[in-house]
This record gives sequence, C-alpha cells and structure tokens, in this order.
Amino acid sequence: MATPPSRRVAAPAPAPAAAAGPLSEAELDALQALLDSLPDTLEPLDVVMIDGYLCGVLLQPQPVPAERWLAHIADVDGRAPPKRFDVARMSALVQRRHAELDRAIGRRQWFDPWVYQLDDEATPGETVLPWVAGFATALDTFTGLMDRHEAAIVEPLATLYRFLDPDDLEDADELLAEIETLAPPESLAEAVEDLVRSVLLIADVSRPQPAPRPAAPRRPAAATGGPGARRPRGPSRPR
Repeated sequence: MATPPSRRVAAPAPAPAAAAGPLSEAELDALQALLDSLPDTLEPLDVVMIDGYLCGVLLQPQPVPAERWLAHIADVDGRAPPKRFDVARMSALVQRRHAELDRAIGRRQWFDPWVYQLDDEATPGETVLPWVAGFATALDTFTGLMDRHEAAIVEPLATLYRFLDPDDLEDADELLAEIETLAPPESLAEAVEDLVRSVLLIADVSRPQPAPRPAAPRRPAAATGGPGARRPRGPSRPR
C-alpha cells in the first residue's frame, strides 16, 4: 500500500564523496587494479605512492586545484590515460583519501599511511620508500612549499628524504648534512610514525593553525553602572 501523502518522508540526500569515509580494503584493491590496467606507455603511481603524493599536495601553502593534482595519478608526467580508462572511478576513490588526509592534517591528527610490509627481508626504510617517493613527486611537481619554506622545514624533510638515494638530492647540501645526523628507524612502526610526525611538523609551517582569539576583558559591574553598582552620594542640600 502506498504511503499517504501526509506521512511521506523525503529520502535523505546522498552524502558527498568527501564524507564517504576511509577506503575499504576492497576499494583499495579496486584502485590498484584500475592503475594496473593502464598501458605500459604510462607510469601511474601505485596506492602507496598516491598516499605520499597526496600529503605532499596537501602541504602546499596554497591549495592545488583537483584537476591539476589528479592529472599525475594515472601518469607521473600528466599524460592522459586512454579513453576506455575509468577516470571517474579513479578520481572518486583518490579524492576520498585526499579529503580524509586533509581533515587529519588540518586538525593535526594521526592518520594511518598506506604502507604495507613488502616481505620479511625488507628493511623499514625500503618499506616506506614508495610512500616517500610519492611525497617527493608532489614536491617536485608543485614547488610552492619548497620555494617558500625550504629553510624552515629542513629537519622534518630530512626525516622523510633520508630514505631516498642521496644522488637524487641535487643541490641540497643543508638537507644532506641534516640526513647524515639521523639514525635509521629500528622498526617499521617507528618509520611510519616518522612519516606522520614529519607531515604534521611541515603543516605547522605551511598550513599554520590560527591562534585562538583572546577573550575580551570584562569591566567590573561597579564601573559600568550595572546591577549592584552604588552611585556616590552628593552633598546634602541645606533646608
């Protein structure tokens, strides 16, 4: 039986993609399968690199338009994928992760990087290297962060870039000197913690949080003539 018009309830509007929540394991697998379907002529990021790349995008001093950073997911050089490729599906999945990371970084909250143990023989540095490579790809593609704040982020940047080949760090003497002072992480958990901590430290420089506004001082009630205030008595009139 149809619901009487007086009792009909409007269906809720669909939630936007940004509020859809973290990607499930099945969705992560679907995203990687999409990227694996691209032709060999392109060089797509994998899901681990995408995660580091998105952090590098989000740390830029000025927001990067989605159409610009999305262009480098299916190919690191921004070449267009074939028409048969499901760009919409890829974009929807990646933008959900972008929104999730944006919220975490903006609130200075912990997030779980997309880092996976390669094998029992892999060192912590080798395991997080693809994530760091994605991060470095973002900073090479969008140069605002380094152009404005390179000197202020040497320490957290060195914590990330110590996993890269030193030969890939050209004209970076100060960064290399800082890297030489750092010990390698003793565990994968420590390496992952270093990723998150470094991202949030860089955010303090490139995306500073507004300082809380101090509360306005309140005047004493007697000074304002408010309730309970006593007025001074003038001289008595002679009778």
